[in-house]
Amino acid sequence: MLQHIVRMTSFLLFVVLTLVVFLVAQAAVTVDCGKNSVSVRWIDVNSEVDPSLLRLGDCPPTQLSVNPQGSEAVFYAEFLTCNIRRLVTTNEIIFETEITSPTFSKATPIYYPVACTYEREDDWAPPLYDPLLFHTHGQGDLAFRMALMKDDFSGVATTTTFSLGSMIPIAASVAQQNHQPLILLLDECLASTTPELAPDSRVYPLITNKGCLVDSKNTNSRFLPRNQLSEIRLSLQAFKFATGEDVYLHCRLVAWEPRDLDSGNKACQYDRTSSRWVLVDDPSQSSLCSCCDTNCQGRKKRGITADSTAVNSVIGPLVII
Repeated sequence: MLQHIVRMTSFLLFVVLTLVVFLVAQAAVTVDCGKNSVSVRWIDVNSEVDPSLLRLGDCPPTQLSVNPQGSEAVFYAEFLTCNIRRLVTTNEIIFETEITSPTFSKATPIYYPVACTYEREDDWAPPLYDPLLFHTHGQGDLAFRMALMKDDFSGVATTTTFSLGSMIPIAASVAQQNHQPLILLLDECLASTTPELAPDSRVYPLITNKGCLVDSKNTNSRFLPRNQLSEIRLSLQAFKFATGEDVYLHCRLVAWEPRDLDSGNKACQYDRTSSRWVLVDDPSQSSLCSCCDTNCQGRKKRGITADSTAVNSVIGPLVII
């Protein structure tokens, strides 16, 4: 596996570029790890592989040439495109992918790992998305907001790198204009390695079954006491999922009438001391959480529809190491 190691005094601000040439079968491969990208040159003197069929990750060559002296494919890709993966460890940041050829080709399939490794500075953090702001115009204007927060919830987080087992503070809120007071709930939350969910996405469930914090059954993840009905705070214990990779939190936010909580609109967490589910906003109504281990169904509220009071939000990327 080719690893091109670049030592930087400040992450990705200064890079010493070095070209390393390796022979793969009858091909010569040159990998150039740059500041924010990688370029790869593949030269096959015997033309055993059609260079147009080669892929760096899932991207085709950016340049091609075929002549009697052999074939050449050149790839250029910015990091985190072309299915280039980022892996973060305690000391290093690694961008890795591979050069491949299709298995249906008559030639022997190609599989050649490509990696660029950088020294990880202590204060490094992945780029943080601006907290997403949603507007919906149902019965009055509702503006939803969700963000990673500082430990004391005094502002938006300044880091998105968390140690395994540490706590991840999250806050969501809904601003209400010309609308009856509503309570904000987290209907569903899951972690994924992609900013957009797809049928084959790797996921880790956090909140399921219409407001049940399933992660609280086995971890210290908890809802925090409310300061106001229009805000909900969540403290997630950093989980062992896609360690070192980019992780995105996908949540569905629901605004609901506070005096009309039911099994389909609630905030429940598991109390391991008493071995039972507890309704965060009113423990005396914890029977609404009894469905958390089965299937929760809520009733429709006349005059308020899910479309007018709910939005999907995603925040990230964050990295757990």
